[in-house]
This record gives sequence, structure tokens and C-alpha cells, in this order.
Amino acid sequence: MQITRLEDYLYLVDLETAGIKNFMASYILKGEKTAIIETGPASSIPNLLLGLKKLDIKPEEVAYVTLSHIHLDHGGGAGALIRHLPRAKVMVHPRGAPHLINPEKLWEQSKAVLGDITKIYGAPEPVPEGRVIPAVDGATIDVGNGIALKVVETLGHASHHVCYYEPLSNGIFTGDAAGIYLNTLDVIVPTTPTPFYLNVALDSLNKIMRLKPKFLYYSHFGKAEEAIEKLQTYVRQIRLWESIARQGIENGDSFEAIRKRIIERDDAVKKALEHLATHPILSETALGESLEGFIDFVKKEKSLLK
Repeated sequence: MQITRLEDYLYLVDLETAGIKNFMASYILKGEKTAIIETGPASSIPNLLLGLKKLDIKPEEVAYVTLSHIHLDHGGGAGALIRHLPRAKVMVHPRGAPHLINPEKLWEQSKAVLGDITKIYGAPEPVPEGRVIPAVDGATIDVGNGIALKVVETLGHASHHVCYYEPLSNGIFTGDAAGIYLNTLDVIVPTTPTPFYLNVALDSLNKIMRLKPKFLYYSHFGKAEEAIEKLQTYVRQIRLWESIARQGIENGDSFEAIRKRIIERDDAVKKALEHLATHPILSETALGESLEGFIDFVKKEKSLLK
């Protein structure tokens, strides 16, 4: 577990999920009160608690735990964490809240989709209903000393996804709305599992860009400068994937043929291929589940036009 100070009041905790560095980040805002952005999976909560201790943050000082969405790698640890934080409220999109309160269906669906990866993440624990607050578009939480977070609804990756805008640094906590940033390679790869809605995702990216952020704080992984350029790069990338998927479906190509064409045409994927192929989690999700999201989107769109 490694802590990086990004600003005087903002810290990145590398949760080192299953010992994997540079994969899952939790961010800690330290004002008069403390806010945590993303818990990571249940298996990472001991590392997050250790991070709080190293920053001399007492459990009762944490006022908010904010989630971009409820997928296990981002919010699966909320229930386990909240047991240690007596005053904290968990902020999540209203559509995600029922699955935090009763995570049984989320866990079963996650096992069906992710398979053995769920063993790495661990099972989510329930969050008491009275400790959940809605992350509605435009809502703001204030932790004092001029530090605040504003909710930005950013659907597409999931139907209950939000980002958080932090005005003091002019940064956005992206969740999965802006892809996976492989910071050691300085490339982005899509994170677009089924059901994925391209047009909604593009609207969300444009919404983020209208805020003109200076920094992006990726959950996967880390702080990135040149925020607008990176967002524009991601827009071009997911448009490319959609085009390749559409052409492949029209030609009757196999999944593997479409995947191969993406590797050939997407320079970022080409650059990241070795890293992705050997990664315990991204080897399964980055070029498999993400491509399935595009194929599903195109097929649904075509069926609506019939």
C-alpha cells in the first residue's frame, strides 16, 4: 500500500488489490472533515484503513465515502469499510443504492460475469440504508477549508455512474467514465462492459469536458494532466472501437476477428498489449468484456432499426 500526496489536502492510496500495483486507487480529501472517493473491492479495505491510519485520520473524522458506481472494484468495499467509520455516509447514484443496501443480486451477477475475478475482489457487505445518501447530478458535499466535491452524472459505463468534480484543483474523479489509464505506459483503454450505451457515454464525456478540468483522477489509475486532450483521445478511441465492431458484425466476422482488428488499428491497445496480456484482472476484462459491450450495443441498435 503506497500513499501519494497530490495536493496539500488530496492523497492517492494505491490499494494494491491482490498485490497488484497501479490498478485500483482510492482518493482521500482531507479538510475539516474527510471524504473518501472510491473504496475499491472488499478485499482491499485493510489497505485503505491502513492508509487512513498513516495519514493520521481518525475513523470518526471521515464524513463521506463517495462512489462512482457499485461495481465490485469501485464500491464493493463500502459495507466492510463503513463498519469502521462511525459517522460516515456513503454517497452513490440513486439507482445503485438498493444494491449497496442489499448486495446479494450484485454479488450473484458479478460472479456470473467476472467468474474467478470475484474471488480476488471478495463479496460485498451490506450498507445500512440510513447511511446511504443519493449522488444526484449537481449535488455538492463540503469538507471545509474551501474543499468540496460536486456530483456529475456520467452514465454510459453503467446506468448509475457519477464522477466528482473538485473545484480547488480543477480535477475530475473519473470512475470508469473516461476509460482505464495505464499510467506507466501513458495510454488509455476502454472499459465498456455490457450493457454499454455509446451515445450516452459520449454525452457524459462532453459533459465532463465542458467543465474544462485541468486534471483527471482515474480510479484505474492515478492522476493525469492534459485532461481535455485525454478525454478527446478517449472519445476518438471508443468511436474507433464502435466502427470496427459495426463493420465486423456487418461482415459476419467472429469475435476473435474483431478483437484482432482492434489490436491492429488501436495504437494504444497495441502499446499496452503485453501489459494487458499478463495482468491478472485486465487480461480478462480489457479486451474481452469491453469489446462485448460494443458488440452488444451495435446489435441492439441494429435490431431497433429493423
